[in-house]
Amino acid sequence: MLVWLALAFAALIGLFALLQGNAGSLALWGDGLDDVMPVVTAALLSAYALYLLLGQGGRFGQTIRNLGIWALLFLGFVAGYAYRDEINTIAYRVIGELVPPGHTVAAATSEAGERTVRVRRRPDGHFMARVEVNGAALNLLVDTGASTVVLKPADAERAGIDTKALNFSVPVQTANGTAYAAPVRLRSITVGGIEVKDVETLVSKPGSLNESLLGMSFLRRLRSYEFSGDFLTLRS
Repeated sequence: MLVWLALAFAALIGLFALLQGNAGSLALWGDGLDDVMPVVTAALLSAYALYLLLGQGGRFGQTIRNLGIWALLFLGFVAGYAYRDEINTIAYRVIGELVPPGHTVAAATSEAGERTVRVRRRPDGHFMARVEVNGAALNLLVDTGASTVVLKPADAERAGIDTKALNFSVPVQTANGTAYAAPVRLRSITVGGIEVKDVETLVSKPGSLNESLLGMSFLRRLRSYEFSGDFLTLRS
């Protein structure tokens, strides 16, 4: 039986090639693959249907039900593949709603090579992102009003910076008045899958800053960033 099915399968492909008028369309690689795939699929389904019809011992109703189940599965697979971009978008949105505030989650991208990350707003209305600074995991408050990334001393030390050797000579305007900070350059800042290297940064003088800030020296080097509802979207 399997031999006859194999012969029937080969005959169908050969007939298709002849009807196309191009024997070269049988190549397993190249442009001919797009022409052969429809008949390959049809031949496989036909062979399977023939196998069921001949192997069910005359139980026609059961055979039809089996064929119907396989047809629905096949159509579901094709539909899922055809709408894979829309399904990915829905999946990303659902995951984004489930993650805790501050945690990053990858989002659907519209262009090849683009990386997109979403950060959920905290209950107090601020966006606190979990990032890696020089490989160290830190929480930074997203602040578009800060011209640079600003680290408090404790976070700077976690990132491998020797704060005792810093010169706090740069005046910085804060909500509490003028404070002083020391300029440094970070090896890298990573948010989700987005990495920016050699980032201009300030380390605040001890006691002058409660939260480290993810400022514009990082944000302006992204392709874009957007605040929408409860989410901040970063694109590189």
